[in-house]
Amino acid sequence: MAVQSVEPSTTSVDLGPAAALSCRECGERFDLGPIFACALCFGPLEVAYELPAGDPGTLRERIEAGPANIWRYAPLLPVPADVAGKPSLNPGLTKLVKADNLARALGVTGGLYVKDDSGNPTHSFKDRVVAIAVEAARAFGFTTLSCSSTGNLAGAVGAAAARAGFKSCVFIPHDLEAGKVVMAAVYGGDLVGIEGTYDDVNRFCSELIGDPLGEGWGFVNVNLRPYYGEGSKTLAYEICEQLGWRLPDQIVVPIASGSQLTKIDKGLKELVALGLVEDRPYKIFGAQAEGCSPVARAFKDGHDVVRPVKPDTIAKSLAIGNPADGPYVLDIARRTGGAVEDVTDEQIVDAIRLLARTEGIFAETAGGVTVGVTRKLIESGRLDPSLTTVVLNTGDGLKTLDAVAAGPTATIRPSLEAFRAAGLAAV
Repeated sequence: MAVQSVEPSTTSVDLGPAAALSCRECGERFDLGPIFACALCFGPLEVAYELPAGDPGTLRERIEAGPANIWRYAPLLPVPADVAGKPSLNPGLTKLVKADNLARALGVTGGLYVKDDSGNPTHSFKDRVVAIAVEAARAFGFTTLSCSSTGNLAGAVGAAAARAGFKSCVFIPHDLEAGKVVMAAVYGGDLVGIEGTYDDVNRFCSELIGDPLGEGWGFVNVNLRPYYGEGSKTLAYEICEQLGWRLPDQIVVPIASGSQLTKIDKGLKELVALGLVEDRPYKIFGAQAEGCSPVARAFKDGHDVVRPVKPDTIAKSLAIGNPADGPYVLDIARRTGGAVEDVTDEQIVDAIRLLARTEGIFAETAGGVTVGVTRKLIESGRLDPSLTTVVLNTGDGLKTLDAVAAGPTATIRPSLEAFRAAGLAAV
């Protein structure tokens, strides 16, 4: 794959190596700006770059000498060169946990890793994408940050706005988990609940962008979406760096809008093109909850069109019934030899418990989806247990406490006799 290269934008916007916006459908290019759809074919826009050329070893050394967060990859992102010195939550460089106990439970022999993004500042991977969107908002002169959110993004936007000095107003479905509502509200911005699903919230935000009420607002996942999406590439960069600058053989990614999966693939291809990792095959698997699995259904049926559904699942962070990047997810899964699979709510809860008791990682429901799908893929023979596999946990289980019922093993009087009577003493 050749590194995508275009002439620098004629605008004065400083977003580092970002050179233009390019339509994923027709290839038309546009100057950098707060736009997200092609004016010719209405296809989605993404960032095209003038990526650094030269010796890969020198670039690796430059990255490794950088800050211990996503800004170590600034030469590969749409951000100014001095981004590390600006007020930011500085997300990233989260743990890649070698999950040997989980591997034994699942029968994996080739090496199993959990990329645990619950270690980010607001305890989800959304801090990555928002950090990039903040830089675009600064460049374009926005004063208010906004988003439509299934929960994690609302908290990430609220926190990043507070740190960077923006106002914020975020929109969520009215029935989100209480933990996510509190986290989105505590940062002092406006939090608005919308009666309906995430797709209803997203439609409302699209209308607000075209109204004078939305003037000066940067919607991180709408008019700033091309930049915002690039933050997910840092997951791919970190995984490869943490594996010793090599590609994983297999990676399991949760699907909400599908953007995370498509950008991880983009990041892997960029590392290959730059010579930072050896070019060899890898497979990408998508994971959905059965109660909101339009991409998995299209994959299983052999369709190219993803038909919208009404979500009904405990995995609310993945409850997007009309995923914008669904067709691109299908393309990537098929091109790499992966698959898109789903699991029931019961299987999600079982997987959350499995990951917790084997590796001490308390995942939110999206993490339960990826672990549950990984187990299902192994049992069906579609994921090779002899290969190096990375599973994503994108958020903290403390945000989705309602999904897992748990309590004390026993309640006793404060005495040794009572402890023995409860049968808890070591034999």
